[in-house]
Amino acid sequence: MTRIFEFVTDMTMKPDHNHPLFLSSSDAAGAVQVGIQLTGMENYTLWSRAMRLNLLTRNKLGFIDGLVQRGDFKEDSEKQDWDSCNAMVISWILNNVSKDMVSGISFCSSAHLVWTDLKERFDKVNMSRIFHLHKVIATLTHGVSPVSVYYLKLKDLWDEYDSITPLRVCGCTKSKDYTDSLLRQKLLQFLMGLNDIYSQARSQILMMNPTPSVNQC
Repeated sequence: MTRIFEFVTDMTMKPDHNHPLFLSSSDAAGAVQVGIQLTGMENYTLWSRAMRLNLLTRNKLGFIDGLVQRGDFKEDSEKQDWDSCNAMVISWILNNVSKDMVSGISFCSSAHLVWTDLKERFDKVNMSRIFHLHKVIATLTHGVSPVSVYYLKLKDLWDEYDSITPLRVCGCTKSKDYTDSLLRQKLLQFLMGLNDIYSQARSQILMMNPTPSVNQC
């Protein structure tokens, strides 16, 4: 009876789905695929945001931020659960970096050390990167790709640029006017890059009042 009681008690102590030590049956090594392979400074910002979003949905941000430490747990079973979660987060990172980086990550003992190392090496926002993004955005054209593909490329560039140079907004009228001006600028960039076959549609969009968003276009 004692063994049965200990077994049942142990089962009830397993972390629930809201606990950072919880791993579901779907949390396999290849479960996290952000669609971006980290290659270096050129895509670290976009990659890190995508990774953080994925880890947030799995309640595992604390493992890379250092907020969920092995020493925070006293029970051996909890420490084992932490080891499993930590190893899983490292495997998720491994699956989303270039092959050249795998060997260096494999020998790290914690996901927090892995994340800190990558951040120190590649989180180098400088004017050269901002210049490169600005130039690519200004010169990107529709070309032979579908409109949807052209737009997605442009949006990815906008998102990275915005993440590097975030706006400081408030509820005042001037802040709203400035934000609206930037959105109109993005609309103009999108329309300028379209092929001439869309000239009539472009003219109609420019005449619309109120001005539609890029997504609506």
